[in-house]
Amino acid sequence: MPDRSTIITCANCGTRNRVRPSTAGVPRCSVCHHLLPWIVEASPESFDDEIVASAPVLVDFWAPWCGPCRMVSPVVERIGREHTGALKIVKLNVDDAPAISERYEVRGIPLLVIFRDAAEVDRLVGAAPYERLREWVEPHLAPAAERA
Repeated sequence: MPDRSTIITCANCGTRNRVRPSTAGVPRCSVCHHLLPWIVEASPESFDDEIVASAPVLVDFWAPWCGPCRMVSPVVERIGREHTGALKIVKLNVDDAPAISERYEVRGIPLLVIFRDAAEVDRLVGAAPYERLREWVEPHLAPAAERA
């Protein structure tokens, strides 16, 4: 079985942490215990595991040849860092996962889809600017009191 972990560097202490898909909790640094931004690259084999998490999951369906995808990717990652502990970002290259693209009826990219417990709850097609993306994501996040 392939290793389905992602290496996430802690912004606080610089430690590289191996994070595996998990349905409970949120990733924390193994050294300083700060919350880690939960941003992972999914493969076709790991995708179904990655979209089940304790936090809402924002999936970025993208392709390397797509100019708008390259523009929206840093914005999606910024949203993920700003909502560390409250949002998981999963990036899926649609060229590597045609069956998953078909399952979720990906007809245009970039496509951003929010999942809760592996169920789609919302989608946004196109390269949205930061403010639009933030306004779209935030209603799907749990209030801070519920995350504590």
